[in-house]
Amino acid sequence: MDGFDFKKSSYSSGDPHGECVEVALNLPGTVAVRDSKDPAGPVLLLAPAAWEAFRAGLLTS
Repeated sequence: MDGFDFKKSSYSSGDPHGECVEVALNLPGTVAVRDSKDPAGPVLLLAPAAWEAFRAGLLTS
């Protein structure tokens, strides 16, 4: 996807199964998330507030 600078999650670096998430935070007003095993596949676009709520939910689980 043009314009997004995807970075692999630091939590994914040691995964022996290769299950990795990539996130792009470089465009204002948009957080893009994709599966690193399928870079040409679908991209989930979120508002920054939705992304932060998602992350907060993971940290409290």
